[in-house]
Amino acid sequence: MRSTAQLRLALMTSAFITASLCAAPALAQQATDTEQVSSIDDIVVTARRREETLKDVPVAVSAISAERLDETGAADITTLQQQTPNATVQIARGTNSTLTSFIRGVGQQDPLWGFEPGVGLYVDDVYVARPQGAVLDIFDIERLEVLRGPQGTLYGRNTIGGAIKYVTKRLGQDPELDLRAAYGSYNQLDLIASGSTPLNDTLRIGGAIARYTRDGYGTNLTTGAEHYNKDVTAGRLSVEGTPTDDLFFRLAGDITEDESNARHGYRLKAPTTDGIYDTRAGIGEEGYVRTRGLSFTGEWNVNDAMTFKSVTAWRDGDTKGDGIDFDGLPQPILDIPGYYADSQFTQEFQLLFEGERWQGVAGLFYMDASAEGAFDTVIGLYPSMGPGLPAGLTTYTGGKVDTESFAVFADFSYDLTNQLSLSVGGRWTQDKKSVDQLRQNYLGIKSPFFGNNAAIPAGAPATDYTNSDTYSEFTPRISASYKFTPELTGYAS
Repeated sequence: MRSTAQLRLALMTSAFITASLCAAPALAQQATDTEQVSSIDDIVVTARRREETLKDVPVAVSAISAERLDETGAADITTLQQQTPNATVQIARGTNSTLTSFIRGVGQQDPLWGFEPGVGLYVDDVYVARPQGAVLDIFDIERLEVLRGPQGTLYGRNTIGGAIKYVTKRLGQDPELDLRAAYGSYNQLDLIASGSTPLNDTLRIGGAIARYTRDGYGTNLTTGAEHYNKDVTAGRLSVEGTPTDDLFFRLAGDITEDESNARHGYRLKAPTTDGIYDTRAGIGEEGYVRTRGLSFTGEWNVNDAMTFKSVTAWRDGDTKGDGIDFDGLPQPILDIPGYYADSQFTQEFQLLFEGERWQGVAGLFYMDASAEGAFDTVIGLYPSMGPGLPAGLTTYTGGKVDTESFAVFADFSYDLTNQLSLSVGGRWTQDKKSVDQLRQNYLGIKSPFFGNNAAIPAGAPATDYTNSDTYSEFTPRISASYKFTPELTGYAS
């Protein structure tokens, strides 16, 4: 279902237009040529919050450049699963834009409120706490980085499984416009426009907008709706400034809206009359996911050895729709309508150090986040309990979790010799969590929260819980790396 042709149009300041139509064999040849001339010395990453060549980083990290992503036809961040060892990065059930990610078996399967994923997602150093809307499409990007294993001594929010970094490119000094269009099977149409222009010698503005549509791979044979379709719109806008050679700032905003239908899963082998992507579910014609964010990043090169960085960010998101039909049958049995909403504010300060034989990062991190949600579990159909009483039984689950987090972290490396380096780091984190949780059975199909005002509570709540607690922990890290040859580095941590 990959697109079979790609049309690019680039308009540069030298006032010329270049257009090219690239067929798949040409792209394959281009990828081969690029791989032949590139080497590991060319791969620069910021896994440790500073620019280093990939082979010099004593962290299990994979980096994929924008060029490589383009050559392989990558559509979104889930391409990491095919190109990164020990990583599972997939679209979760239900929507096209909720992320399920595992690294070395650590992660989170369901996007429930109050559970932060074991794999942290960072967009330009901004921590994204919730997996809804986290299936980021590949546009206006410089590279993707995947760090395997705990990264708490290097990053603001602790990540016990690892971290995925989505790094967008900085705006250029010259006006630039790039238009891309791709068409493929199932009427897939990808439209991407990005560009930037200087406002004066020190200020630049740029943005990108993307529209992704695709017919469904299958059909809901009960409702007639498309199944596994795609209807996503995404955009980013940023303003960058360099008042002096030692100062840089970026104000950036982004929004993603996914109005694709709910996904109910597919069969490995379908019945004779159905396709593997067809479903007979009784719900799921509508879905909606929206995420948006605003961030301000400032960097000050204090001197040749020290850089101060501040990252301030706000994000929110909400998810709603018909939900998922787990039994895949028309009857209202195991139907799960759901709702999620979240918001977060984060502030991070970093000090980056670099000397002749030593490097390091120290930082402070603060997060104030709230996540709430609700879902019904329509357990089954039952006869009416009496005159005026509804048939059916539903379990409603809803709640809210507030999190306030503060952390201090640092990680320093020293070159004992030209071959041997030692790194020592530590992190202290304090989290305060407050929770409200309700679980109530109802007579009827769906609860009042999801529109059935005739539903009647069946007994007392199974759970009616409110509490708060504070947790703190110190976690150290030590590693050593040795350069056996200019091309070979080993490390232990």
